[in-house]
Amino acid sequence: MLEVKDLRYRYPDGHEALRGVTFRVNDGEKVALVGANGSGKSTLLLLIAGALEVKEGGITFGGKAANVGLTFQDADDELLMPSVLEDVAFSLVAGGMSVSKAHERAVRMLESLGIAHLAQRPPHRLSGGEKRIVSFAGVLVREPEILALDEPSAGLDPRARRRVINFLRETERTILLATHDLDMALDICTRAVILSDGVVAAEGKLPDLFTDREILEANGLELPLRYAML
Repeated sequence: MLEVKDLRYRYPDGHEALRGVTFRVNDGEKVALVGANGSGKSTLLLLIAGALEVKEGGITFGGKAANVGLTFQDADDELLMPSVLEDVAFSLVAGGMSVSKAHERAVRMLESLGIAHLAQRPPHRLSGGEKRIVSFAGVLVREPEILALDEPSAGLDPRARRRVINFLRETERTILLATHDLDMALDICTRAVILSDGVVAAEGKLPDLFTDREILEANGLELPLRYAML
């Protein structure tokens, strides 16, 4: 279980990104974090993943250490190795796994996402969408207990987007999905937390929360396309 309690965070320039965020996510639950730009979604994920230090408030994982896999908004921040295969396997090798075994697991992950044909390609020569799904593979191959995903649909073509949705829908891992893609959130998540100016403005079950036009508009959001077109 993930519990965030009265979490606050101020950047060195004085910007207060989070101003007392509290919510809970049960094991295996898939929760969307949504809100307008600057609402605090990315900062929240960075704190949960341990990429930023918690200084005020708390984050607990049911009394145990948690293995959190984080994908960044910019996939280029995660792709460093000469080939896609080496990049996806990198964290496993760094953790002590043999190169051959790490590459075997990386290949299986690439195959499960439908991108095995990219294995020998240099990451810097991939399209934006290809980089996104490769960075996603590099996180998933570590088999994290919690997936903290920052805009995972950014740059994906419809087929790749559907592959990611299907994978996330079927996994039993806990998921925190920070996104502007409310339709993707509806396909994957059962609950959503709306952030606004660093606080929790609303939370509730899906699809109920995403059909409440008044709440969405008050927090800089619009109805998902599937409802807006009705």
